[in-house]
Amino acid sequence: MAVMFLSTDGAFMAAHNSKLAAYQSVAIHGGIAADDPHQLILMLMDGVMQRISAARGCLERRDLGQKAQLLQRAVAIIAELRGSLDHQKGGTLAHNLDELYDYMARQLVRANAENRVALLDEVASLLTEIRLAWVAVPLALRSPP
Repeated sequence: MAVMFLSTDGAFMAAHNSKLAAYQSVAIHGGIAADDPHQLILMLMDGVMQRISAARGCLERRDLGQKAQLLQRAVAIIAELRGSLDHQKGGTLAHNLDELYDYMARQLVRANAENRVALLDEVASLLTEIRLAWVAVPLALRSPP
């Protein structure tokens, strides 16, 4: 969500609050799973996938403004995924996911600048693999609420 502020010269400046944007992106999916962090991560991943898919459609229709907004939101949600990593408990796995999320965000920025569907597809493929692994985490290993 963009919040508008009036500057001293009368121009509007948008301030983006990524946590609020991530909250709103998952709220669309039927509610916040505050009591289930595992489900919340899935919802964030789904939010990224939906925005990539919509951005792909925008590229095909040459709606570059909407494509840019969608990809900016996807990058913001990936930043939230990165921020959710517990490097103390996650060790090497958390470090590797952090680097992979960083790579995906950079690829989305590149896809936006270069209008390349192949980069969107690459990120979608990577995130699908992460999501499948996340879904496969046994209930006993999930963090308690």
